[in-house]
Amino acid sequence: MAANSLISNFIYSIFEKTLGVEENKSLDIGSLKKIIIIRQHNQLGDLLAGVSLFRALKETYPESHITLLVSPFNYPGMVKNKYIDRIFIFDKKELINPVYFVRFKKILAEEYDLAIVPVVVSISFTSNLLARLSNAKIRIGSQSLDGKVNRSAYFFDRRVSIDWRNHPDSNVSERSLDIVRPFGINTDNYHSEISFDDEEINNVEKFLADNNFNENKNLVGLHVGAGKPPNRWSLQKYTSLMIKLNSAYSINFYLTGSKSDKDEIDYLVNELDFKIGLFINKPIPEVAALISKSDLFISNDTGIMHVSGTTETPQISIFGPTNPFNWAPIGSNKYFIRKSELIEDVAVDDVYQLSNIILKKVKQT
Repeated sequence: MAANSLISNFIYSIFEKTLGVEENKSLDIGSLKKIIIIRQHNQLGDLLAGVSLFRALKETYPESHITLLVSPFNYPGMVKNKYIDRIFIFDKKELINPVYFVRFKKILAEEYDLAIVPVVVSISFTSNLLARLSNAKIRIGSQSLDGKVNRSAYFFDRRVSIDWRNHPDSNVSERSLDIVRPFGINTDNYHSEISFDDEEINNVEKFLADNNFNENKNLVGLHVGAGKPPNRWSLQKYTSLMIKLNSAYSINFYLTGSKSDKDEIDYLVNELDFKIGLFINKPIPEVAALISKSDLFISNDTGIMHVSGTTETPQISIFGPTNPFNWAPIGSNKYFIRKSELIEDVAVDDVYQLSNIILKKVKQT
């Protein structure tokens, strides 16, 4: 451990000596025409919940051109975002590809008025380094996060100390703005957003028609998977919930998911004796389009929860170890249920009763 620490300290010191910049404490960043945002690590939910940052930039600088650098994993969630003018996919594996490397180098070499590295959960050395390598006049990044010093803060001339320990229940959509608020960049609209167009809507209509979904029935979607096992409500409980809902209402059910959710989806299909539509491995904007046509969407605390959060559809998010005040989608018809750090403490009847209230309202309208 001591040897690793020595090596790490040596590497950080080399970068500081060769690429470190002097801090500028001025909060005046002038008029911005061209902005690059570095958000290359794989956290789709964080990125979707942080759309408020992009909105704030466009509201403050409506004529600005914004480039977003994202990972291949996160790209589908941003592909048609109306606040982003250009997206570049940063793929570390492709850096050995000469053609890709030249394109990447050209993106960074363009003249930018501002580079920003948003910080929500953790500090990314790679993102910080990319911001420093960009040809930006001003670079905004974190000085520290919740008391933990950013060891590569020297890459930024404008450094912001971010500390949410005194506001532990603040939502990530608001936290995402803390990196730019000191510079007068803000918004009152914290709602997340995914753009979709006629192509996605037509594909959704085809899915509904192919499944012979009756327009007179409620359309209810569920996402039963989650990348983190502690965030997964049991399949037995999902099965019981769907049986109860199907007995009480006329419902067209569908499941969203990817290849990684195959076992969970197969379990439900085999356990239930009524039809379920499977909307699997679909582009994120298409998933958002389908959810937007639904009467209710129920999910675990996972990335698709945030996709659903961009729509106006009533939503129930089931939480376990994560703080829902931080991560649950915000909105008048966005609900969450959490009993403890154990997601299994949420009972089937907890979700059913809330679903019942929502679907009764839908029926009345």
